[in-house]
Formats: sequence, structure tokens, C-alpha cells
Amino acid sequence: MLSAVIEGIGYWSRGLPSWEAARAFALGGAEVADAPSRPSPLLLAANERRRAPETVAVALDVALAACQAAGRDPAALPSVFASSHGDMAITDYMCSTLASEPRTISPTRFHNSVHNAAAGYWTIGAGAMRPATALSALEASFAQGLIEALVQLAAGDDAVLLVGYDGAATGPLARVAASRGLLGAALVLARPDRRGAAGGPLLRAWLGDGEAGAGDGKLSARETGNASAAMLPLFDALTARHHRLALPAGAGRILQVELAHD
Repeated sequence: MLSAVIEGIGYWSRGLPSWEAARAFALGGAEVADAPSRPSPLLLAANERRRAPETVAVALDVALAACQAAGRDPAALPSVFASSHGDMAITDYMCSTLASEPRTISPTRFHNSVHNAAAGYWTIGAGAMRPATALSALEASFAQGLIEALVQLAAGDDAVLLVGYDGAATGPLARVAASRGLLGAALVLARPDRRGAAGGPLLRAWLGDGEAGAGDGKLSARETGNASAAMLPLFDALTARHHRLALPAGAGRILQVELAHD
């Protein structure tokens, strides 16, 4: 069993542009009427902010929000970025352009096409020299990212930033790897012995056999079409103060999660 204390949380989706808004919605409130259609990550300079794809923007927005909520310096944290597909709009652009007019490939879009683009932007924007991990495991991406973050804590790190995010699929890819909307969520996880100082929920996790059912919370129900929606039962449980949930961990495996709230 691996464990951590949750020090800070970040969240962004269209209509719910913060963890405070998401939590209020999950507890029966309404969406934010004048919410922006795209996040604007303050870590980046204005020109970089405009050029960054939506997936990078949402990942950096929630990452910074989680660090601020935890009172942690973003530059001091190792990070884990988990995304099922990366940026499929750019992948679709790259494939269609290479098939039709390969000499017109945009250098900017090319460097944004790699799966670790968000992690790279984060380390530059935050000035972070700590290790950054980018991983993908389809719907098991967030669970595998959580395992990675917990293992890093068990190996001696004081705190780790975990970010899950995905955007919309476009073109032929949408028929085989469907994803809608824009969703990001982040956690700052610290060693369990810091619970007295941090005051957040204690999370314990272990692998088991089985299939994770669909989440029945309001956040899970709202974002069913996004490729990262599998992470939302955890965030629903944090709002409702539930104590047990399961996340898909791949190949008939689940990550059992237990929460001890204050």
C-alpha cells in the first residue's frame, strides 16, 4: 500500500474554471456563467501563452493552482503529467499535413506534438529543475500517474505534483480514440508524515483485480466524453467526502483508493 497527504488541488473544465467552482457544482451549485473558454496559464509569457495548445494551457493552469493551494514553490517539485492522448488536434494536423503537403509543417506545432509538451512548458515556465515525467496509459493514465507519484514519495521525495489532462479528438482519430471538451486536474501530494502540517486528506492506494465502474458523482457525469474522465471519481470523492473508490489501472486491474478526511 502506498500513501500520501493531499496538500493542494487544481481543476479546470469549461464552465468550471477552478477547484472552488468544481466543488461548488459537485455539491449542487451551478456552472460559472462567464467562465473563459480557454485557460490562461500565468506561468507563461504572453506570447507563449497564446501559442501554447489548449492541452498545455489546461495542464499548466491546474498545476499552478494546485501548487498555490498547497503553498508550494512550483520550481521545487518533481512532477508527473498523465494524459491519455496528448494533443490529438495537433496529431491530426501533423498526420494530414505530412500526407498532403509535408514541406508546410509548422515548426511550432511540431514541437508541441510530443507527449511531454506540457511537462516541458511547465519546467520552463516554473523554472523547475526537478525531474518531470510524462506518461500515457489510455484510460488508466491518471491511475498510473498516481502510482508513479506515490512511488516517488515512497522513494524519498518530500512532495510531488501530479497532473491529468486531455483535450478533444479531431479528424479520423476521433473515430478510434474519442475525446470531447477540455479537462485538467492536479494534486500536490506529500509524504503521509506531513499530514499534521498540511491538514489535507490522507490517500492510500493499492492495486487489485477487477473493473472500475463509471463514476456516479456530478463531475464524472458532466465530463463523460473526455479521455481523462476516468480520474474524476477521485475528485467527486474529495468533494463528497467519500472514503473508497476505484480507478481503472489497465488490463483488468484497478487502483483501489481510500481517503481519510479531516
